[in-house]
Amino acid sequence: MKGQTQTRYPKEVRHRATQMVFDHRGDYPSQWAAIRSIAEKFNMSPETLRSWVRQQERDEGLRPGLTTEEKVRLKELERENAELRRANEILKSAAAFFGAELDRRPKR
Repeated sequence: MKGQTQTRYPKEVRHRATQMVFDHRGDYPSQWAAIRSIAEKFNMSPETLRSWVRQQERDEGLRPGLTTEEKVRLKELERENAELRRANEILKSAAAFFGAELDRRPKR
């Protein structure tokens, strides 16, 4: 399962709960009231559902911030950057080692 995160709720539950917030937001005095009520029905924390709703809003362009795809791509780039930094450090160490070896060789 490399590259995947373990989640407590299946994607279907996440989708259904967020969709219910969007579908029924007019039935409540505020979005937060809708989130609290719907989260209770799914036996989850309102904060969990709120974060899902906010991410869905970003994905749909309704709220500023990184979309889910952009977050995944950013994570991939950060991982690749870290690998390249490690490889660069190894190459620098190898170059220094071999450079020192060449300096120690007797000249002909």
